[in-house]
Amino acid sequence: MRVLLVDDEKLARDRLERMLADFPDVEVVGQASNGLQAVELAANLAPELVILDIRMPGMDGLEAARHLAELDAPPAIVFCTAYQEHAIQAFDVHAIGYMLKPVRRADLEKALTRASRTTQAQLAALRTTEQSRRTHICARTRRGIELVPIEEIRFFVADQKYVTLRHRTGELLIDETLRDLEDEFGDRFVRIHRNALVNGALIEGLDRDHEGHHHLRLRDVEARLEVSRRHVPGLRKYLQEL
Repeated sequence: MRVLLVDDEKLARDRLERMLADFPDVEVVGQASNGLQAVELAANLAPELVILDIRMPGMDGLEAARHLAELDAPPAIVFCTAYQEHAIQAFDVHAIGYMLKPVRRADLEKALTRASRTTQAQLAALRTTEQSRRTHICARTRRGIELVPIEEIRFFVADQKYVTLRHRTGELLIDETLRDLEDEFGDRFVRIHRNALVNGALIEGLDRDHEGHHHLRLRDVEARLEVSRRHVPGLRKYLQEL
């Protein structure tokens, strides 16, 4: 079984790796010190099991688990935490188990057995209900999984089946809906059209052309985004409250 270890403490990762050396069918394929690194490594290394700490700086284990579930071959997740209260959250994101620190050999063996019995079909079906707001948006590209920090996103534009995410250095297609994005990030992104959400912190101004159409100016965005007549009053109110 291919295993990826994720913990912000190197001593904890190394201890687990030493313990796993006692299991002949287990290969530790990598270590990560945070959730973002875990998702990137998992996309390249294709582990069958990720042993994942919960409390980590930056992207925590719970959010990382949600992104790991989006991989083409999602790994089984076992959380490893020093905090008993995280047990319920662990199962909210469909982990197959959790272990309390310091990890005991019996608990580790039980987790490995459970992971080996979990089928790929079951893992592929695991999707989470969002318990907390994400810090990154996940997109699948030819290079694999890309994670874009929320603060780097300029706007979202819907076009038929997909949503285009425009970020600081380019754009990506994501398989999400504007409605869900607005529900999750409505305090940071404002709707300016039935097919567009923009980062409110980047708005520089609202212009009106000679035909009476409104367009939005965004910092670091050359294109002017159309604002529908229906959303002009709400946008003006939003700008007044900033």
